[in-house]
Amino acid sequence: MDEQQIKQKVKDVFGKNAQKYVASESHAKGSDLPLLVEWLNPKSDWVMLDIATGGGHVAKTLSPYIGTVFSTDLTEEMLANTAKHLNKEFKNIWYVIADAEKLPFLEGTFDLVTCRIAPHHFPNPNLFINEVSRVLKPGGKFVLIDNVAPEEETLDEFMNMVEKLRDESHVRALRISQWKQLMTKAGLKETKSINRKKTFQFPSWVARTTSSQEQMDRVEQYILNASKEIQGYFSVKINKENRVESHEIDEWMVLAEKSING
Repeated sequence: MDEQQIKQKVKDVFGKNAQKYVASESHAKGSDLPLLVEWLNPKSDWVMLDIATGGGHVAKTLSPYIGTVFSTDLTEEMLANTAKHLNKEFKNIWYVIADAEKLPFLEGTFDLVTCRIAPHHFPNPNLFINEVSRVLKPGGKFVLIDNVAPEEETLDEFMNMVEKLRDESHVRALRISQWKQLMTKAGLKETKSINRKKTFQFPSWVARTTSSQEQMDRVEQYILNASKEIQGYFSVKINKENRVESHEIDEWMVLAEKSING
């Protein structure tokens, strides 16, 4: 698929499943959300941008502490659904349809940019990171949270194939080393990060983006066919009926700052 087809696929998948992402346990109740306030010490005069807001969980977490929040998403249906859920309680969030790789904001606009569990859908992560740096003020903060691929080639290939089989809008989960390289090139300096394992309950996870039982079965069979070493790394749990119950993936949360010199 070319870039436009990929982005259309993202709109299709997330437009159909918008409500699922508002309610998703792994998106709504991740242990990373409380860390945001602790790491950032947000200020009431800040202007914040949340890229690919999805169910709006980051915006919801930080908006009580921040002056103005712009929540953006490529998918209009997703953004409208999120606005409907948040509008009554959170009056300082504005909703803008926007492509993460071509943001409709001026250079140096934001004190804080966030993006959570989304960049693996972006065709050009380098353009995304460059845009983050462009719209940040010098000294501004950036928080990236995303699923990441292991550094080892076979584990990387397995993880990305499982994701692709489950979700046609998946492009690629990068390795931490690749993210670090992109951020360094864009003048974003890492100040804090954590790696953690994230567990997915397989039935609800696979149902979130698949469109048929056949597709669900393909994902499950691919995991069941993996080597014991691969299944061990991803902590695959298989029950007595030879059905996948759960598995784990790696997630990286990083705080970076834009160079004062731009």
